[in-house]
Amino acid sequence: DGYGPPFAIRPVFSKHCTVAINPGAIATSVSRWTLDCGDKGLAQSTIAFPGLVKNFVEVLLRLEWADGHSQTTMLSNGQETFVIPEKTTVFAVGQTYLKLGGEHIFSGIDHLLFVLWLVLIVSPSWRLVKTITAFTLAHSLTLGAATLGFVNVPQAPVEAAIALSILFLASELAHSRMGKPGLTEQYPWLVALTFGLLHGFGFAGALTEVGLPLQDIPPALLFFNVGVELGQLAFVLTVVAVMESLKRLGSQNYPRWLGWVPTYSIGTMSSFWCIQRVAAYW
Repeated sequence: DGYGPPFAIRPVFSKHCTVAINPGAIATSVSRWTLDCGDKGLAQSTIAFPGLVKNFVEVLLRLEWADGHSQTTMLSNGQETFVIPEKTTVFAVGQTYLKLGGEHIFSGIDHLLFVLWLVLIVSPSWRLVKTITAFTLAHSLTLGAATLGFVNVPQAPVEAAIALSILFLASELAHSRMGKPGLTEQYPWLVALTFGLLHGFGFAGALTEVGLPLQDIPPALLFFNVGVELGQLAFVLTVVAVMESLKRLGSQNYPRWLGWVPTYSIGTMSSFWCIQRVAAYW
């Protein structure tokens, strides 16, 4: 399979491989090929993506052999060719899924907004460390359980509920600004733990789309989760650094109404997401 905009998915296979089945579009950014590589097999053959550097596109390449084992690798915009190894190493699997996890957290604006609200409500302190830790443990648990098939939750309702969780925290932040501490301010770890279980199902949905190599499930799942956590940690540290910088610059001199802008903006956005996602499967 090749994942990326249609114009970029034009692979050139080794000469001894012939396309047995023409690609069929599964979605706007997914194409699939079935190859017959004869006696030489697929190992050590080359797949090229001409123009990948020029178009600034990344390709997620998933290979499935006739015997059932699979391999997933990421081709960045600086790499146009890929030589298929005879055996995938744990290091290669870890590298691919670590990058996928990091990219997913930074492309998932809803997850980042939830974490942002936690930081704004709890403020930088040991309570924030405990809160983020609770969120991490919770979504790691459901990510693993859902990915391994122990729990099966429909993705559409999960995405709608995630939007609702952001709206809930926006409401909590509004009450906090009015001097009325809500549940999140009083028990931040409990809220983070509860909604973390929900967000883990969201991460699992993204990982399911990519797929896990059957022979390397533990390292792939582990490194994907590590990638998510590293991305989340980088985001939290950036937000805290910005908050501390604003304090030193004298943020108390800013107009009072300015502090309400992000609250109402994100609250409105999350309301729209919730309605949109519910309408999508209603």
